[in-house]
Amino acid sequence: MRIKSLTARVLLLTTLWSAVALVVIGLVISNIYRKSAERGFQDLLRAQLSSVVNSVTIGDQGGLTGNPQLGDLRFAQPKTGWYWIVEPLGTYTATPLVSPSLGASNLPVLSVLEAPFDKYYQRYYIVTDAFGNRVQVAETEIQFDTDHAARFRVTGNVAVVEDDVRNFSHSLYFALVGFGVGSLIVNALAILYGLKPLDKARAALERIRAGESERLQGDFPREILPLANEVNALIESNRRIVERARMQVGNLAHSLKTPIAVLLNESRVLERSHGDLVKNQAEAMQGQVQSYLNRARIAAQRESVLARTEAEPALERLVRVMRRLNSDKEFELSVTPNLALAMEQQDLEETVGNLLENAARFAERKVRLVANEAPVEVKGLDPARRHWVELVVEDDGPGLEPDQIREAMKRGRRLDESKPGTGLGLSIVSEITNEYQGRFELSRGTWGGLRASLILPGLMKDVA
Repeated sequence: MRIKSLTARVLLLTTLWSAVALVVIGLVISNIYRKSAERGFQDLLRAQLSSVVNSVTIGDQGGLTGNPQLGDLRFAQPKTGWYWIVEPLGTYTATPLVSPSLGASNLPVLSVLEAPFDKYYQRYYIVTDAFGNRVQVAETEIQFDTDHAARFRVTGNVAVVEDDVRNFSHSLYFALVGFGVGSLIVNALAILYGLKPLDKARAALERIRAGESERLQGDFPREILPLANEVNALIESNRRIVERARMQVGNLAHSLKTPIAVLLNESRVLERSHGDLVKNQAEAMQGQVQSYLNRARIAAQRESVLARTEAEPALERLVRVMRRLNSDKEFELSVTPNLALAMEQQDLEETVGNLLENAARFAERKVRLVANEAPVEVKGLDPARRHWVELVVEDDGPGLEPDQIREAMKRGRRLDESKPGTGLGLSIVSEITNEYQGRFELSRGTWGGLRASLILPGLMKDVA
């Protein structure tokens, strides 16, 4: 799974690195301590072996004499794994000396091949005593004189070292876990604090997208400031492009207005057949020019992030006008509060106005306009935009059949010649909706009349 959050990525990487580093550090320190404890244990056995050697001599009767006192009660307690043993070697026969802790038991001896002597003529190996204790043996051999030699052994219970290392490791791991958790918290706070300017930049961009601001504003750090400046420059360039497009559209409309008006005036003084022909063609030209001018203006405006129209006041104004023009009809309006559209107000008024005018023309008594948020995922539309607005206009007129709906959507086509109009209204609505990458559909409504549904781009209501 790909992680898209920059904060989550940094936190994940630091967490993994800290965890691996702390585990490695724990293992290294624990291993170092183990070696140190084993070395200390061996040094202790060496010192005790020297004490035993210094405490034993050959008596007047040729026997081994001496009573080593090593200052450790474990040598006096049975089955502890702490023993000292002095045994005669070779042809020398005498009673061995053993510590009270060993009693009458014996301790196995490894061959020189299995555990050779070092340069100090000492050797160390591990065996298991008669009581199941794993003990480390420190051993040396002493030649008292020509006829007397003895083997000296001192043992220590290996469990002491194991317990010491285990206790140290537990304390170490506990400390490292505490240190790791504390480090992760500090790292998380540092990362969140360090990336906070990015959240401010994101909020500033959302304010621009919502139409609440015209540029990135804020005190950004050195690393983000160039990006903010480039975004502001891009917005300014976009604004100039839109203004230039509007100016060119206005100039074109102004340059064509007079010639078309002249043609319309001239059509009145011509013969009826020729005059009607010129008039119809001039009006068609006027409609086509206006349509393409609107499309050019919308195309220029559509890429701008500054277009914003509050739905409620604009729709209330349209319904108020329609009530005055159609006093015999009842108009209902329902608008979700704080609803806003990412389009020019005149485009919204032209699309909805055409639909209201068409509904009022064919309605018996009632026309209804509803504006609310569209579903979160509107199929077939731009997936990058998260907010869409649905506008529904329906009436209680005769409505249209599916084949009639397809015919009505054709430009300039009028299904009822007895009603006034040019037949351009629905096609204009469709063109404007398509330019805003929305959707326009006709169907039969709940009242039996025509239901017109518009899906248009909306804006976020809540900005962080």
